[in-house]
Amino acid sequence: MTRRRWIADRVEGDRAFLLGPNANHLFRVLRAKVGQEFDVAANGVLRSAKVVFASHDQVEFELGAEVESAALPQITVYLSIFKFDRMEWALEKLTELGVGRVVPMIAQRTEEHLAKAAAKRVERWRKIAREASQQARRVAPPEIAGPLALKNAIADVEGSRIVLAETEEQISLRAALSGLRAPLALAFGPEGGWPEAELAIFNAGGWKPASLGHTILRAETAAIAAVAVAMAEISN
Repeated sequence: MTRRRWIADRVEGDRAFLLGPNANHLFRVLRAKVGQEFDVAANGVLRSAKVVFASHDQVEFELGAEVESAALPQITVYLSIFKFDRMEWALEKLTELGVGRVVPMIAQRTEEHLAKAAAKRVERWRKIAREASQQARRVAPPEIAGPLALKNAIADVEGSRIVLAETEEQISLRAALSGLRAPLALAFGPEGGWPEAELAIFNAGGWKPASLGHTILRAETAAIAAVAVAMAEISN
């Protein structure tokens, strides 16, 4: 039987701890007891673990042997900021799909009030990513960066780089991914798409444009669809 997996809130030597809401859920809802065994991700390494103490605000584990886990392709998503409720749904699904990093970007067409409020949402976005990581049985949540202006966000990006653009009519995402290996960066525009000036910035930085098809997708749909394709097409 597959054991429940947790991401430790704190690690000290051969001990790992769940704190606060995570501990409360394990203790009160799942009724964790001393001696029960789980898989615990401790500092990015998956270990077998046994409960040695449990309360509503702290569960302590004794860490055992490392447990084999599959490595995910290294994919970073550069996501132009859009309406927060839909963006948060996208972050949850991108986490489930296995992205390693998300960089929220302030693009030319990002709504001004969203751009101003974004920095205050980062901790919430990280919490969403952590919870989704545990549900998806990841060994660590993706990094959620603080919001950056587009030009700063995409400067000096290493590896393969693809910008999804509705103006691209020749090259499909699958064709653009052909033969590529991780690390991979994927960039997605805000509602209204990329203006020519921003596409020129991408072009100057070595980003290759690609299309997701002939229909116009919402920002969150485009990001999820593209990452799903990329996960299937590239390897580490």
